[in-house]
Amino acid sequence: MKIVLLVIGKTDEAYLETGIAKYISRLEHYAQFEMKVIPDIKNRKTLSEAQQKKLEGELLLAQFMAGDEIVLLDENGKTFSSRGFSQWIERQMNTGCKRLVFVIGGPYGFSQDVYDKANAKISLSEMTFSHQMVRLVFTEQLYRAFTILKGEQYHHD
Repeated sequence: MKIVLLVIGKTDEAYLETGIAKYISRLEHYAQFEMKVIPDIKNRKTLSEAQQKKLEGELLLAQFMAGDEIVLLDENGKTFSSRGFSQWIERQMNTGCKRLVFVIGGPYGFSQDVYDKANAKISLSEMTFSHQMVRLVFTEQLYRAFTILKGEQYHHD
């Protein structure tokens, strides 16, 4: 199974880039992983929130392939403990899913078309994080999930 993380816009902060790169390099020991950055919409400051979500949605939809399991990281999604998330990942691996695609939207979230295409929604917390900070938190949690599945000494209950 290949895991893809789709994100809107580049990461602006060096400390976030460093942390994300750290966990991506660790993840590659457990699974095929790719973080794909969808460029920011040009002239987005002149667009309404709805227009920006629609344009970002079109770019995201173009990345999806037939058979993808699409999971949105969304404030209204299902929450998991780290162990619960690792069990969820294991179930996805056992279903024979070819590509598990996690999506982090832009600052305003997702268009309705993207919501309609999604198979699931996951929330990392009831708190709100910047869409760039979520990249670091999610890659760390994904790495943590794999270490739990392998019985390694990273996670402590």
